[in-house]
Amino acid sequence: MAQLTYAQAADLLLGWDDLLILTHVRPDGDTVGCAAGLCRALREQGKTAYILSDPGTSGMFTMHLEGLLAPADFTPNKVVAVDMAARSMFHEGAKPYMDRVDLTIDHHGSQEFYAKDTCVEPDRAACGEIIYEIVRRWGPVSAEVALPLYMAVSTDCGCFVYSNTTPECHRIAADLLACGIDFMPINRRHFRAKSFKRMKLESMLVESMRLFDDGTMAMVTLTLDMMDRLQATEEDVDNISAFVGQVEGVKTGITVRQMAPDCCKISVRTYPAELDASRVCAQLGGGGHVAAAGVTLNMGVQDACDAILGAVRAVQASKE
Repeated sequence: MAQLTYAQAADLLLGWDDLLILTHVRPDGDTVGCAAGLCRALREQGKTAYILSDPGTSGMFTMHLEGLLAPADFTPNKVVAVDMAARSMFHEGAKPYMDRVDLTIDHHGSQEFYAKDTCVEPDRAACGEIIYEIVRRWGPVSAEVALPLYMAVSTDCGCFVYSNTTPECHRIAADLLACGIDFMPINRRHFRAKSFKRMKLESMLVESMRLFDDGTMAMVTLTLDMMDRLQATEEDVDNISAFVGQVEGVKTGITVRQMAPDCCKISVRTYPAELDASRVCAQLGGGGHVAAAGVTLNMGVQDACDAILGAVRAVQASKE
């Protein structure tokens, strides 16, 4: 196992063919954008490359995967994982490849180094930045490659408002815009437009919101019953964990989403100077970034709420 530079990763990829690219479970804009951008860039270099299909992919992202998904009879020679820090991030269809990943490209500080080679840079706002640094070494970046990479960068830093946004993040976004992409539909789709069901869900979240620590911490629960009542889809709840942080004065936002009767996915968003989200989630076996992390717990909603609140208190106490 080796930790590669961008140049080394670029050279390694150019020496391979018949590549399969993996995205993480419950794909977001960063992992999908990375996979699509890398796949298109590899094809422009004459390589055979595909992305492994994940039925859990939201309709928000499927347009970027058109023509890129691997056929059922494709046998890869090399497997690349993007934006995947841990084995727990493999979706069901990707699990057969868990022990044969040749290269992981990632930006999580909690990277488990499960692949033969790894290119990781935790200081990057998005994994899409790293993919850009790699593919630009092969020559000018086309608009077809730049568009999904812009989605990767913009969605992982909240359209450049999250605390992980850096000067370099803006510079890379500018480079991608200079490739001639039509960026406005991306920003509208992910940061302005909301379905009616999404707006109804947000009103339900407000009604059930609990505030702690003089209003600086908020917790919401998104239950199966709420989803069923509105017949909401994954597209309706895309990036729902960012909602609680919109409340004035809230510095720690916790979203507990019920995935099954006894399974909850928890997202924690924080101001890094106030609380390390990755440390909180690590208390329960999860991980992520300083300002955004998550964990999945096999328990009911109330127990999950109690568990994550206990984890927050434990990390807060350790700072005193």
